[in-house]
Amino acid sequence: MEQTKSVSTNDFEYLRQLVRDHSAVVLSAEKSYLAELHLQPIAESAGFAFIAELVKYLRTQPFNNLHIQTIEALVTNETSFFRDHHPFEALRQYILPELIKKRAIERSLNIWCAACSNGQEPYSIAMLIREHFPLLTNWSIRLIASDFSTKVLARAQKGHYNQLEINRGLSENLRDKYFHRLDSDWQIKSEIRQMAEFRQINLMQSWSSLPEIDVIFLRNVLIYYDLATKKALLRKIKQQLRTDGYLFLGSAETTINLDGSFKQVSFNKGICYQLHNA
Repeated sequence: MEQTKSVSTNDFEYLRQLVRDHSAVVLSAEKSYLAELHLQPIAESAGFAFIAELVKYLRTQPFNNLHIQTIEALVTNETSFFRDHHPFEALRQYILPELIKKRAIERSLNIWCAACSNGQEPYSIAMLIREHFPLLTNWSIRLIASDFSTKVLARAQKGHYNQLEINRGLSENLRDKYFHRLDSDWQIKSEIRQMAEFRQINLMQSWSSLPEIDVIFLRNVLIYYDLATKKALLRKIKQQLRTDGYLFLGSAETTINLDGSFKQVSFNKGICYQLHNA
C-alpha cells in the first residue's frame, strides 16, 4: 500500500512544474504529501495501479482532462463562510454604503471573487447584500465568482454543503433563512444562488471578458505565487479595478513592496487596498 501512495522526487518535480505552468501556483518541495494524499483515487479511476503510472502517462500525452484533474487535486481550495469576518464587516459598514452613494446615477455594482473555490465567499457577499441592502434589489448587481478549477465551480453552483462546512462561519439565523435541508446536508436557496455568476477563469490568462470591477476579493491567493507572478497579477488588477474601487487580499498578504500604485485602507480591523488616485 505504501508503494502505491508514494511519489518519487522526480515525479513530484514534474507535478510541481505542471501545476505552475497551468495555474501559476508554486508548490513547495515539501508538499509531496499532497500528491500522495490526493492522486491515488485519480490514478485508480483512470486505470492505473500506482501514482507513478499516472505520472508516466501525463508526461507522454498531450494536455488533456486527466492533466486538469491532477492539477485541480493539487491546488488548495480552503475556504469558509464569512472567512476572517473583518472584510465582510468593512464591506457592510463602509464600502457598500460609500459605493451606493457614488453609483446612485448608474445604479450598478460589479463585485468579483477571483478565487471562489466552493462558493462560500460569493454566497457570503450575496447574503450580506440581501440582508442589509434591500435597495440594491433594483440595481444591476454583478457578483462574479471565478476559479481555475471547473470541479470546485460545479460544486459552488450547486450550493450544497455538509454540516461541518455550514458550521464554519455561518450563523444559525442565516442558515435557517437562506438554506434548506438536503438529507443530512444543506443547500443554499435558489434566490441566493442566482445572485452569483460562476465563471472559469485562469488568473494568468486573459480577463478581457470581465467588466470594470468595483470590489475585488483576491484573498489567500498571492501566497501561492512567486514574486514575479504576484507583481504581474497586481498589474492586471490595477487595470481591472475602477479608480475608486477596493481590493481585498488575505490577512497574510499585502501590496507593499510589490506594487506602489496601491495604498492600504483600514476600516476598523478590515484592511483593503485602493489605487493612489482614488
